[in-house]
Amino acid sequence: MKTAYELAMERLSHQTPTVKLTEQQKAALGELESKCKAKLAEREIFLTDQLEKARVEGDYAAVEELERQLASERRVIQSELEEKKEAIRKGA
Repeated sequence: MKTAYELAMERLSHQTPTVKLTEQQKAALGELESKCKAKLAEREIFLTDQLEKARVEGDYAAVEELERQLASERRVIQSELEEKKEAIRKGA
């Protein structure tokens, strides 16, 4: 007897079959992920340094703006990553 979870997963697999990735696609996804992490780390280091300077100077408006900028850049980088991953998965 199957559980409700197993039945749901079975129905889901019939609706949207699992896509098998080639080794080349897996490697491309891994490289893309690594580049994204490096780009994000670079931006975080730069903006964290700027944030620290603004905090020391007591410029709280600049701190707020830099925090917003950092959050925005994280979202942009993450969305770019997801778009590129999807393109690789589709074989484009």
